[in-house]
Amino acid sequence: MAFRIKFSALAVAALCAVPLMASAQQNWPTKPVTIVVAYPAGGAADMLARLVAPKMAAVLGQSVVIENRGGAAGQIGAGYVAQARPDGYTILVDGGGYAINPTLFPKLPYDPAKAFTPLGILGVFPLVLTVSPNYSAKTTAELVQTARSAPDSVSYASPGTGSTQHLATEQFLQQAKVKMVHIPYKGGSPAMADVMGGHVPVYVANIGSSLTNMKANKLRPLAVMAARRSDLLPDVPTLAEAGVPNAEAYEWNGMFMPAGVPPAVAAKLSEALKVALDAPDVKERITSVGGEPFTGSNAEVKKFIDLQTQRMGKVMRDGNIKAE
Repeated sequence: MAFRIKFSALAVAALCAVPLMASAQQNWPTKPVTIVVAYPAGGAADMLARLVAPKMAAVLGQSVVIENRGGAAGQIGAGYVAQARPDGYTILVDGGGYAINPTLFPKLPYDPAKAFTPLGILGVFPLVLTVSPNYSAKTTAELVQTARSAPDSVSYASPGTGSTQHLATEQFLQQAKVKMVHIPYKGGSPAMADVMGGHVPVYVANIGSSLTNMKANKLRPLAVMAARRSDLLPDVPTLAEAGVPNAEAYEWNGMFMPAGVPPAVAAKLSEALKVALDAPDVKERITSVGGEPFTGSNAEVKKFIDLQTQRMGKVMRDGNIKAE
């Protein structure tokens, strides 16, 4: 009898907890939400997070704060959010490293296949194949022919091994079936500076960070590495138009939450982000820095991220590229 009484008490407690949990989710959020940016302040990921945060706060009725946890190619910030309670109060903004790290690094502080659920894409930034202003190749076809006629005679710069630009260049080379010598730098600024100075001939650049230099004829764009031409460079063909298909590459930033966030809370976060990204001033700001707003459904967001992960993984495996 005592056992039955104890069991009944537990059952009553469990039944009482159900409406309390439902009420908590309905009233969520009751405190500030933290966006952990997996990169240092000042970069694209940080800019985008700070752009959408106040718009999301207005929808949620709570402040949304930014916390930068950069380092280890995004692993520190991602690892922190992966270990956070899945209550919706801690979310992540990551970039291309999210799709690259699972293949680049033999071990991560989280299981990338199980740790996160994507909320949305903040912005997609097409990459551009560029050369030094005085370099002899004036088109993508001429660049490919130069590299093909004298293997390993052409070099290219990148912000570092395993960077999106490095892998985008390797994907282009694999599709074009040519080779070039990789010269990794510690960041995009010194890499671009040496290309503009003619020390290294080839560089795959983010359209936003390189547009001013291209317009000033300090870099010559050969092809946009996107599915369609950029409105900012309407006269520059895509790589497919230039004769190298299946080599699309982008820098991008997405927002994620730990796996296991209650559906009602996830729906509120998703709606808040959608409202933020639909705001005209947010769209205008993203476009002004060379980005393209991503307005797809949750299924399309997941499809985009999965495709980036598959493409970058294949490039690394085919090129035997590993973290240094």
